[in-house]
Amino acid sequence: MRVHGLTKRFGSLVAVDHVDLTVPGQHVYGFLGPNGSGKSTTIRMLCGLLTPSEGEIDVLGLRIPAQAEALRSRIGYMTQKFSLFDDLTVRENLEFMAAIQGVPKTRTARRVDELIEQYHFSDRQKQLAGTMSGGQKQRLALACAVIHGPELLFLDEPTSAVDPESRRDFWEKLFELADAGTTLLVSTHLMDEAERCHRLAILDQGVLVADGTPSELTAKLYGHTFIVEADDPRRAQRALVDAPEVLGVAQVGNTLRVLTHAGGVDTGGAGQYLRDLLGRAGQVVKVHAAQPNLEDVFVAVTRKSRQEERMA
Repeated sequence: MRVHGLTKRFGSLVAVDHVDLTVPGQHVYGFLGPNGSGKSTTIRMLCGLLTPSEGEIDVLGLRIPAQAEALRSRIGYMTQKFSLFDDLTVRENLEFMAAIQGVPKTRTARRVDELIEQYHFSDRQKQLAGTMSGGQKQRLALACAVIHGPELLFLDEPTSAVDPESRRDFWEKLFELADAGTTLLVSTHLMDEAERCHRLAILDQGVLVADGTPSELTAKLYGHTFIVEADDPRRAQRALVDAPEVLGVAQVGNTLRVLTHAGGVDTGGAGQYLRDLLGRAGQVVKVHAAQPNLEDVFVAVTRKSRQEERMA
């Protein structure tokens, strides 16, 4: 998948702003961003469900939206909200989606049996979908989305309403699909999910602010990360939150995780800056450099892009 200059305007609102993307085949590619960052709008344009205001889209060798009809039989799309039929059984939902997706009738029963086994519904195939748990519904929705064996699968916030164990099981299924040759594009606002992706893009206010593997993004972090131990973490946080060189402060248990600007200052200098700042606030602290994570990257690139926007 290749995208160049992808833009979507709704009146004066620019929801997606000149995004360039290349999604490799057989990868789990993540879209990370807060609600309202343009993830869902981008996915709908890539699927051919929404016409872009500007830009070029090439998906599986097809020009979108001109060839969107030819694309639909080759992709799957799973939305955030459970969109199957509560009053149909597991098997009936799968059979209905097979018919919708044009799976030949001679192959439908075998394909439904395969998915019931693969997605662990053997003892629930006669259960009404509306009576299942959130995690079971998400597994069923995924099974329905791949009933026709799509080459490319779009998933829009697929696990936002399920428990951690169900999320782990769901992600195992995604990697099994990637191993079998499917390319997956997954939007999320959850950092632990983003870390699972082979590669990811970070969107903020419709702008692509970072793109790479999780390790590449953390290696290129614009800033320094520290753990601060303080006698009064809440008071220490208040002293740091508006400091000009501090990008973000988050309390983690009894410590603070602090991200500072890079600004030509090395880690030692940034650490001393925090000690001096907190010392003037009457705090006795210990400051340790920490390994950056994706949350640090997200804070750094989004704050940096917003500062650049204000200065433009």
